[in-house]
Amino acid sequence: MKADIHPNYRDVVFQDVTSDFKFLTRSTLASKESIKWEDGNEYPLVKVEISSASHPFYTGQNKVLNTGGRVDKFRQRYAK
Repeated sequence: MKADIHPNYRDVVFQDVTSDFKFLTRSTLASKESIKWEDGNEYPLVKVEISSASHPFYTGQNKVLNTGGRVDKFRQRYAK
């Protein structure tokens, strides 16, 4: 591999700003902010708007729309 062409792959903390959920993982994303994690070490902090803690699909708050009969309603409305 060529030297100095790959991004720095390191531990990063992601924080969901809507639910204040945080998790530690590895990433190449750069950040100017940092946070002290539970193990006492300081890691770069990346803020995200949606994670598994706030996404409606994963929290069970998603809404399923009943789409049955839409074609029939359209045909009835615009029938000649």
